[in-house]
Amino acid sequence: MSRKKTDKPQELLSHNLIIRVTEALFNKLEKLRKESHQLSIAHVCRNILLNREIKIYVEDASLNPIMEQLAQVRKELKAIGVNINQITRNFNQDRVGAHQPVYIQKAAEQYAKVDERVETLLALISKLAEKWLQE
Repeated sequence: MSRKKTDKPQELLSHNLIIRVTEALFNKLEKLRKESHQLSIAHVCRNILLNREIKIYVEDASLNPIMEQLAQVRKELKAIGVNINQITRNFNQDRVGAHQPVYIQKAAEQYAKVDERVETLLALISKLAEKWLQE
């Protein structure tokens, strides 16, 4: 499959440059490529030559447990929402109305679980705020 034609031929990368660098410089460029999530060392070098900004991405491993807890709370809230939807559907399908108080009680229990999870979320968010807003 051929490359798509461009309407700006002056922007094509049409010339090859071959350079030699030391092992130390190559390692620095490779490290910069990994940290900036660039596709190749050539792309990093082009950005350096054109004085473009290179963004370095740093992962904070101390936030991993908090993020895992947030994901778990999100999963639990989703499950509670599904339960509430099922209870509501059963409530609305109960034509006789004899079991409606039971459905109301079940829905109230699920909403109590939501309150617990919201408290957990607020605690996690305060931990994140302490981490990110420290001076």
